[in-house]
Amino acid sequence: RQSLFSCLILLAGFVALVTNPIGSRAEELVTALSSDLVSIQSNFTGTEIVIFGQVSRDFNSIGRRGEYDLAIIVEGPPQEVTTRRKGRFLGVWVNRFYETFIDVPSFYALASTKAVGDIGSRELLDSNQIGLNHINLAISSGSSVPLSERDDFRRAFLRLREENGLYSERPESIEFLTDTMFRTNVPLPANIPVGTYKVKSFLLQDGTLLSETEASLNVAKIGFEQVTYNLAQNYALVYGLLAVALAIFTGWLASVIFKKD
Repeated sequence: RQSLFSCLILLAGFVALVTNPIGSRAEELVTALSSDLVSIQSNFTGTEIVIFGQVSRDFNSIGRRGEYDLAIIVEGPPQEVTTRRKGRFLGVWVNRFYETFIDVPSFYALASTKAVGDIGSRELLDSNQIGLNHINLAISSGSSVPLSERDDFRRAFLRLREENGLYSERPESIEFLTDTMFRTNVPLPANIPVGTYKVKSFLLQDGTLLSETEASLNVAKIGFEQVTYNLAQNYALVYGLLAVALAIFTGWLASVIFKKD
C-alpha cells in the first residue's frame, strides 16, 4: 500500500510538471476601480478615478527577471465624428473638405509605465489600440478628402481631441507600490461624454503581452440634468416646445417685474 501511495505521488508530480513546467509563465493581472460610477450634476467640474491592482503569479510558476510594463486605457463609448477644413471658394472661406470618422472612442485616456513605443512592437500596439497613434480611426466611404491629405485630417482630429481634454497619453504615470502592486490616477474632464466606458489593462514584459483585463465604468447624469438629457435625446420635439414655452414665460415674467409705471 505504501508503494502504491508513493507511485501516485510521483504520478501527480509528473502531471503537474508537464502541465506547468519549470520556467513557464502564469502571470495574471488583477485590477479594480475606486468607483465604477461617475455622477454628473450641474456643478460638475471634472474628477478623477483611481485604478489599482496587482500582478499575481501561479504558485508553481517562476517569475521572469526584469520589470513589468503596464498600459491602462479608459475608453469612452464609440461615436461618429466629422472633421472639416475650410477653403476659399469664389473669394469666400467655406467648409470645403470633410472627413467622417466612424466608431471612434468619444474619450481616450492612456496611462503607461513608459513611452508607448518602448512597450511593445507596432503590431502589438495596433492590434490592442495602445496609444493615440495606434487608434483605429476608420473613415466613412463618403469622404471628400484626397487620399494624399487623409493623414493631415487624422492628425488634426487627434490634436483637437487633445486640446479639448478628451484624448490624452500619459507615460510614466503608473506607480508600482511594490514589485507587483500598482496604482494610477486618470483625470476625467468636465466635458466628458456620458455612457458606458471600458477600462482595459495590459501587462507586458520585454514586448510580450502576458495578461489583460477589462472592466466597465458608467458616466451618467443624475437629478434634473438626467431628466433634461433624456428628454432632449428621446423626445426632441417635446424638449423643443418646452424650451420655447419656458423662454416665452421668462420673457413675460421679466416684463412684468421690470415694467415701468
